[in-house]
Amino acid sequence: MNSLFAPYELAGRTLRNRFVMAPTTGARAKVG
Repeated sequence: MNSLFAPYELAGRTLRNRFVMAPTTGARAKVG
């Protein structure tokens, strides 16, 4: 469980932990 809170390097960037969230936008949703 501690590894979820450990820093992680991805594509040249360091993330503070391994929790991520997908974008929640309706900009590309179909009308109706």
